[in-house]
Amino acid sequence: MFKKILIANRGEIACRVMRTAKRMGIATVAVYSDADARSPHVLMADEAVHLGPPPASESYLLADKILEAAKATGADCIHPGYGFLSERESFARACADAGIAFVGPPPKAIAAMGDKIESKKLAKEAGVNVVPGFVGEIRDTEHAVEISNDIGYPVMMKASAGGGGKGMRLAWSEQDVREGFEATKREGLASFGDDRVFIEKFIESPRHIEIQVLGDQHGNVLYLGERECSIQRRHQKVVEEAPSPFVSPEMRKRMGEQAVALSKAVGYFSAGTVELIVSGADTTGESFYFLEMNTRLQVEHPVTECITGLDLVEQMIRVAAGEKLAFAQDDVKLNGWAIENRVYAEDPYRNFLPSTGRLVRYAPPEATGTDYSQPFTLTPDAPGYTRVDDGVAEGGEVSMFYDPMIAKLVTWAPTRDEAADLQIAALDRFRLEGVGNNIDFVSAIMQHPRFREGALTTGFIAEEYPDGFHGAATSPEMLRKLAAVAMVVDLAQAQRAATISGQLAAGSINLSPERVVTMDGEKFALSVAGGDSGLLVDFGGGQAMEVVGDWRPGEPFFAATIDGEPLTVAVKPVRAGWKLTAHGASHVAKVFSPRIAELAKHMIEKIPPDMSKFLLCPMPGLLTALHVGVGDKVEAGQPLAVVEAMKMENILRAEKTAVVKSANFAPGDSLAVDAAILEFE
Repeated sequence: MFKKILIANRGEIACRVMRTAKRMGIATVAVYSDADARSPHVLMADEAVHLGPPPASESYLLADKILEAAKATGADCIHPGYGFLSERESFARACADAGIAFVGPPPKAIAAMGDKIESKKLAKEAGVNVVPGFVGEIRDTEHAVEISNDIGYPVMMKASAGGGGKGMRLAWSEQDVREGFEATKREGLASFGDDRVFIEKFIESPRHIEIQVLGDQHGNVLYLGERECSIQRRHQKVVEEAPSPFVSPEMRKRMGEQAVALSKAVGYFSAGTVELIVSGADTTGESFYFLEMNTRLQVEHPVTECITGLDLVEQMIRVAAGEKLAFAQDDVKLNGWAIENRVYAEDPYRNFLPSTGRLVRYAPPEATGTDYSQPFTLTPDAPGYTRVDDGVAEGGEVSMFYDPMIAKLVTWAPTRDEAADLQIAALDRFRLEGVGNNIDFVSAIMQHPRFREGALTTGFIAEEYPDGFHGAATSPEMLRKLAAVAMVVDLAQAQRAATISGQLAAGSINLSPERVVTMDGEKFALSVAGGDSGLLVDFGGGQAMEVVGDWRPGEPFFAATIDGEPLTVAVKPVRAGWKLTAHGASHVAKVFSPRIAELAKHMIEKIPPDMSKFLLCPMPGLLTALHVGVGDKVEAGQPLAVVEAMKMENILRAEKTAVVKSANFAPGDSLAVDAAILEFE
């Protein structure tokens, strides 16, 4: 077995690999850029080697420097994680030439599957179903239009070396192809150094299902079940689960056997994933097609670990060391259900725009039932557990140079509904401040009736949130619970204030037990009295709720039990009330005494300024193009500017007909969020 492992990556996945390596008694080496000098993965490692400046092209993508670091520290193997160099054939080959084991598949398999065009040809030869499309060289935009017309719309344009949702454009018409083909080429070149593009038929109402494979260097290849990854935004996975609510045992076997056949055809070993696009409309399970093979560990690997009891990182290391798999296909058992939500630094209330900045507060929910110091085991009798995979710490920074994922929240339970319920409860306890985040959004998905039914497609988010996300739907019952919470925390705050020195004489505190709470257009006249084990909040008309919980002013969460049901509410004071966040939505509760509530209706509301005369930058980024100038007339929908952020080009369009009065920035300028790029007359 290896003595020392270098992890050629950063953040969450670097920490994940280190945890298993430490359990196996293997010393660890981290590499880092200037931006990551104080990151958790650097502090966790036994040794750390500096690579260079923050841009990946000057640090984490420098294969020579990483190999030098391995030699200098005496590392006898390198784990690439995912992204960066993980699927680069030249790096795997360079490791072999240097006499350092690459914890991953052989170079020839990476080469065969890394090129999406060639991989489809190989898949077809291996008898795997493939999607209709054009896999040759596309000369220019006119050629792309001709190909798309022949295939039939809609079509998907993809960078051949793409991944992670980058370099992909959906075209519903010839005009979409003309607008998007060159942008797809540019994104492929910027992100992967390869501007080749292929075009294939886009299957409407598709499901994205993938098969986890695992092979050793002795010719054994197994499949470890499937993962459902259909809930995506801009082709980036958001929610993953295992198993899939759509896949039957017979379908799983057919998919798994095709994935194994493809893996054997290219001499594959280590962990890998065969991604399939599946027609959700075909209940026979026959309509599944090869999409691509990822020759690395997937971001969503924890859900497979949870239902199989296998540590995939450990298996990768053992395979790289030449060990045979210690189990056969019949030994692979799937137990319970696991769901993973990716917590991103993005603002779902602003069309999911990326967010950067410092993590002023970071306190994920407590992990339960996951001990990295012990081998993974199946727990068929457990009620469920929560797992958090992250690589950040409070005070750290979410940088513009890297992926915006902050953490992966994983829950396991005997059933799918129980796993989703655990997600909601854990997300309610997730404290994250300083950057925009999608916690409310993924909580809303967990509660969505369509998600609970398992009726998923890759269009789920676009179909269910066509006008953007504005918070999870809140039932009347939940609103009443939050009103009761507002009453209890306001009373606690008043009691605290009344005991401050000099406010009242000792023993003379006599606070009013009545409040009026207004929230989301509803008005509640409440009173409170002592209950059997907590406070009884009376709504009048014979309706009351017992609230049990110990909240003290200043605490960020109120972990309450309301009428016997647990509920964790994030509590933040605002003017004349409280901002309460639970179950994927925030609510401002104004709390007054009955007398003040009568007077409050006379207060004049502050009207926000009209910003419709400006083109505002929706995210921090670089202005790469400005398509209009002063005096130009623009029409609704017309492209005005292009802003690049996180290596993605974002086209800003006119919302209405107008005339450009002034341009405040030029191409090449860096923009802050809400910067006024243009002003209209």
